[in-house]
Amino acid sequence: MHTSLTVLSRLAAHAAVQPLAAPKSIPDVIDGITGWIMGIIAVVATMFLALGGLRYMAAGGDPAQVEQAKGNFKSALIGYALAFLAPVILQVLQGIIGAK
Repeated sequence: MHTSLTVLSRLAAHAAVQPLAAPKSIPDVIDGITGWIMGIIAVVATMFLALGGLRYMAAGGDPAQVEQAKGNFKSALIGYALAFLAPVILQVLQGIIGAK
């Protein structure tokens, strides 16, 4: 019984000493947003690339299906370009709002 009280008192003392998380600065928040945006856009672009590849393979010479596949490839390319440019876009926004 004495041991369990000692453990509980140590846990309570440890919990009381831990500092709260400090609020993040605007550049830290923007860096976090950059990572999320790049990831989400890259995943969506990869899905368009896979869909375009499947459509192209299943087209069987049908010109309409081939055009849809090309459209998916173009969308994937635009998505990858946006994912690549996301940090630049967010840096510009950071400069506009004046957060350094």
